[in-house]
Amino acid sequence: MTVPARPAGFRDLALQGFVDRLASAEPVPGGGSASAVAASLAAGLVAMVAALSEGRPRYAEHAATHDWARAEGRRLADELLALADEDAAAYGVLAAAMKLPRQTDQEKDARTQAMCAAARAATDAPLRAVRACRDVVRAAEALAGRSNVNAASDLNVAALLGEAAARGAAENVLVNLPFAGDDAFATEARARVAELLADTERLARAVRRIVESGEARTPRTPGTALA
Repeated sequence: MTVPARPAGFRDLALQGFVDRLASAEPVPGGGSASAVAASLAAGLVAMVAALSEGRPRYAEHAATHDWARAEGRRLADELLALADEDAAAYGVLAAAMKLPRQTDQEKDARTQAMCAAARAATDAPLRAVRACRDVVRAAEALAGRSNVNAASDLNVAALLGEAAARGAAENVLVNLPFAGDDAFATEARARVAELLADTERLARAVRRIVESGEARTPRTPGTALA
């Protein structure tokens, strides 16, 4: 049986190709996709720091954390690259809805309905990206003080990138909410964004503090909730 080819996406572009498309006059990729790609780089750094810590006697007591963080970093990097494509596709639908005719009352109603549905859909990918960014920084925090000290600055960069990307993705949630035509939906989305950003900022601060202090932490018990 022939396996259908996966549609080409931003992950299939060379870095220069993605930057060139970002710098073009085309509306996509835009800030949402850029945020997701930046967060995927942060996730890659998390996986790298974990890999650089594995098999080293000095950090042997943290082996379970390294295994988890390496897998989590790779999973999140893949998820975020997919979200970059989803964000661009969702914006494309919203942009098309905005261009619908509005000469008659019937056309205006159809356009409004299409925009509301598209706007709600366009908040989904960036909201999931905010959550994934939080998870990237959470993984970085789990490694802080429990991983190769020679890669501590890379861990800090991962947290900084993840936090910035979370803020960028959040902007793409908030900018679409006025078009959704649903106050309850908008209120719930804003609350969720605020909660995720607060978590992300707290975790990023913890990474910076631990990295700057050089603190060595006790092993994290497998199965316990992360910070």
